[in-house]
Amino acid sequence: MTAHDYPIDAIRGQFPALSIKDDGRPRIYLDNPAGTQVPERVLERTRQAMVEANANLGGFFTTTLASEELFVEGHAAMADMLNAASDSEVVFGANMTTLTLHISRSIARMLQPGDEIIVSRMDHDANIAPWLLLAEDRDLTVKWLDFDLGSYQFADDAIDPLLSDRTRLLALGYASNCTGTINEVKAIGAKAKAAGAMVYVDAVQYAPHGPIDVQDLGCDFLACSPYKFFGPHQGVLWGREDLLNEMFAYKVRPASSALPDKFETGTPSFEAIAGTLGAVEYFEEIGRAYAGDHLAKYGHMSDRAAHVHGALDYLGAYELDITRRLVTGLETLPGVTIHGITNANVFHMRVPTVSISVAGHHPEKLARAMAEQNIFVWSGDNYALEPVRKLGLQDKGGVLRIGPAHYNTAQEIDTCLEVLGKCISRA
Repeated sequence: MTAHDYPIDAIRGQFPALSIKDDGRPRIYLDNPAGTQVPERVLERTRQAMVEANANLGGFFTTTLASEELFVEGHAAMADMLNAASDSEVVFGANMTTLTLHISRSIARMLQPGDEIIVSRMDHDANIAPWLLLAEDRDLTVKWLDFDLGSYQFADDAIDPLLSDRTRLLALGYASNCTGTINEVKAIGAKAKAAGAMVYVDAVQYAPHGPIDVQDLGCDFLACSPYKFFGPHQGVLWGREDLLNEMFAYKVRPASSALPDKFETGTPSFEAIAGTLGAVEYFEEIGRAYAGDHLAKYGHMSDRAAHVHGALDYLGAYELDITRRLVTGLETLPGVTIHGITNANVFHMRVPTVSISVAGHHPEKLARAMAEQNIFVWSGDNYALEPVRKLGLQDKGGVLRIGPAHYNTAQEIDTCLEVLGKCISRA
């Protein structure tokens, strides 16, 4: 795909926030790894929930019935996005962190002192700290899966020496919110499964950029965040139905023991579930309009699932092009180190999340200088505590993180590079 073929104006036209200007200057949203803007379809669904269906579930009047319909449709939409075997496997919650902390309590009841868990040095702390707390509570042994600083990837055999007959859980990120690396979760997870372990995948950083098929991955749990894939602030947990049924749920007594209710504690955010439905419908619309060439390999899926997955392939191809443009430009700037994959041969093994450091420059000062020019980027560890420590940058302010999405333009990338270059040269 070339930038000329990509319908960037039509896509950007669906996102109201992209047209906002501050003192006449357009906003350049390159803060997407921390949260994306939303299309009109998300706003429409959210408004529908708040205006036409604003009631709790379980009643007999119009608004409660309408709320129930959106609730069911939201679960079905996420089941399609993840190619889950059943809507019952989809659990909505406040955010990925809260869901992971919650489900870790249930998993704790399945483990014994002396059991072993494996966590990754590349992950967001939401897929590390809950398991460290679990290990502390249950007297478990923690082992660390380490990545190579030269390749920014896990070696093919990295997990092998960590596995034993006491391995009970592997927690692994699908893509790093620091290095941008897409991990071989299927292959690594298969080794852990063969050893008798459960596999918990954090797909928060991957979900906006590529299709997810939980049945193909073979994992036991997968968590993601709709606000990272153009939806509302919310978290989604997928789990194997047989396992979720078996697990103890921490819930109040009147709550249902059926799935997914037993893990959806309290009154859910119906407006957020409706908004998430809207985000999936946005992908479906993109798939139907533009992704015809990407659909053949998804013929085994439902109609909507196939179009959503095709859309993510289609949009991901464009993102890869503008990420190459960003990385190539960064490589020309003095003092810049890119902490992630730049090798053309494996460039497809990264998402657009690009973290850098600049010799002699504190990341926060650079982020502030770019914000003054209405270019939105992040600095710090971005909760990727272990990767930043591994990179030796914890006491240096972490990284400057630039994250394009499929609605960013090549011109925005060029402007970002130009402004960053000026910030570096001025200082």
